[in-house]
Amino acid sequence: MEKETFQIIKRPGIGNEGEPIKVRANFFEVTKMQKTKIIHYDVTIKPEVPPRLNRKVFNLFSEKNQEALGGVRPVFDGRTNMFTHKPLPFEGKSFDVKLEEGNVPVARKRPPEDFRITIRKARDIDMEELFQFLFAKSRMTENCQMAITAMDIIISHEISAKYPTVRNSFYTPQGARSLFGGIEAWQGYYQSARPTRGKMMINIDLSATAFYEEGPLIRMVAKILDLRSPNDLRKGLSDKDRQKVEKRIKNLKIRDNHNPENKRKFKIEKLTKTPASHTTFDKDGSRIDVKTYFQNQFNKRLIYPFLPCVVVRKTVYLPLEVCDVIPQQRYMRKLDKNLTDEMMKFTRQNPNVRANKIHDGLNILNYKGNEYLKQFGMEVSKDMAVVNARILPTPTIQYHQSSREHRVRPNGGAWNLRDKKVANGATLSSWSVMVFSNYKHLPDQAIKFFVRELVNTCQDTGMNILDRDPPICRGNPIGNIEESLNKAYLNAKEKARVIKPQLILCILPNAGPELYAEIKRISETAIGVATQCIQSIHMKNPKKQYCANVCLKMNVKLGGENSFLIPEHIQFLIDDPTILMGADVTHPTATADDESPSYAALCGSMNVKASRYAASLRVQTGGTEIIIDLENMVKESLKAFIKLVG
Repeated sequence: MEKETFQIIKRPGIGNEGEPIKVRANFFEVTKMQKTKIIHYDVTIKPEVPPRLNRKVFNLFSEKNQEALGGVRPVFDGRTNMFTHKPLPFEGKSFDVKLEEGNVPVARKRPPEDFRITIRKARDIDMEELFQFLFAKSRMTENCQMAITAMDIIISHEISAKYPTVRNSFYTPQGARSLFGGIEAWQGYYQSARPTRGKMMINIDLSATAFYEEGPLIRMVAKILDLRSPNDLRKGLSDKDRQKVEKRIKNLKIRDNHNPENKRKFKIEKLTKTPASHTTFDKDGSRIDVKTYFQNQFNKRLIYPFLPCVVVRKTVYLPLEVCDVIPQQRYMRKLDKNLTDEMMKFTRQNPNVRANKIHDGLNILNYKGNEYLKQFGMEVSKDMAVVNARILPTPTIQYHQSSREHRVRPNGGAWNLRDKKVANGATLSSWSVMVFSNYKHLPDQAIKFFVRELVNTCQDTGMNILDRDPPICRGNPIGNIEESLNKAYLNAKEKARVIKPQLILCILPNAGPELYAEIKRISETAIGVATQCIQSIHMKNPKKQYCANVCLKMNVKLGGENSFLIPEHIQFLIDDPTILMGADVTHPTATADDESPSYAALCGSMNVKASRYAASLRVQTGGTEIIIDLENMVKESLKAFIKLVG
């Protein structure tokens, strides 16, 4: 048995509080699994190419070399790991693979067609050791981890050849919904092998990402400009419209359609600044425009000669109307607010609808008919797991004693702050307001009215606002954000003099998240001051409930305490000061590129009532589930807890 990679703490027992119920979970039992060894091989593919092309090379290799592989159908992760259900006839060997033209993806620089695959045996994976772990008869080892990894690749290998894949998720155009600007939302399915008590389970969940709509490029251009049809393009494109379109379609893969016998694939570099009728190039020693060339060469009379051409190579120009968008292209840019809102609507579903869609995904996954699962002796139940659960008693929440109702027992998970004061209100002595909007859209009078309402609400909820008239300044949302925040900081400092600025209230235009992210980055890493961001849409008619929610955020950021659970519920924390910790990893979205990092976060309680928390953050390699620097993150939280609690 191998050396343990880590030791999982055993749970002390099974809980018994609350009302017992049974629930369905989106886990599907692996009812049958090979108990003999799985063989792990290292794979090297030269020259190096992205995983999606690696898969094409590997699948072609596997199909063409069945005799050399002894009839084995190996599974592959698209990078370096290959698994088989029995040993291959060789320990190590190299194979040459030639991709046919139809399998070679589109690129400005033509990718290689000739590859060499080198396979070398890495290890035997003892599946019996995994089963011992599942039944708590042994510890988690590196061998167990590799067995779980192998199962992940077994269930994903076939589907990854059929559909666009992003890490553990695949996406299908079935039920796609058109969003804005030639972008559509695709339904995706996430699958992952998970160890549970006495059995392996497959976790299946829904995901979604954005794709470009396939079809005529001219139609996409009309949608980008929010026009009803390509006919509305007859007025031509302004320079502003041209830049907008160019930004959206740059790097888009297209196929020309003017010559049915020789359809070629390209990637768009940019748009010409001149229309097809005035875009010229050298042919046989003389200049000719694109419109005339297509008429003479292909007997193709352009319908939109007044529109620009796409540039696909240095001197290769294609009119928009002879280009079709190639299917299955992921939209890799950050979604703007409109696209984000529409994507949220697409993904927001009731549990029963979500469960039904997961079952639809099972049909697409086709575990029962999957030849790779059969080869590894693996079978998966078609039914969701039924799990024992308990509805825990509703806890009582404590507010300040001066509140009309200082103890609240939520009903249905909801309650409001009416006639309640925060448990411990912070004092705000030095602050300022930074407005990232112009006078026309947001005059000073509206800002002062909102600040007055916010201050009154803060006072009503138990905070102590010493400066009720903070200085107001304005900044450019697309300008130097650090300079603007520094100005706001200095204004607050100048007014309060001896007191260090505590907060900058930032009023944002109703735009995307980029400005918000930049404000947080600068305030927390360069200036060292808390910020509270609000959207300008809330300025004109400030609602009491909205102001109350902002107050709660401000109070915590300034060191206050909003509420806490009554001591009877958390006696085990109070009797012996105990820190509560939670940790998670946030992975790049499906629209991010393969180099995007993951973010690991650990949150720890900072008082005995577990009502205040501090976070520790790390950046790590994208897609890594394990928190790499967990040891030091835990140390940070423990030291902070000991310093505050003793």
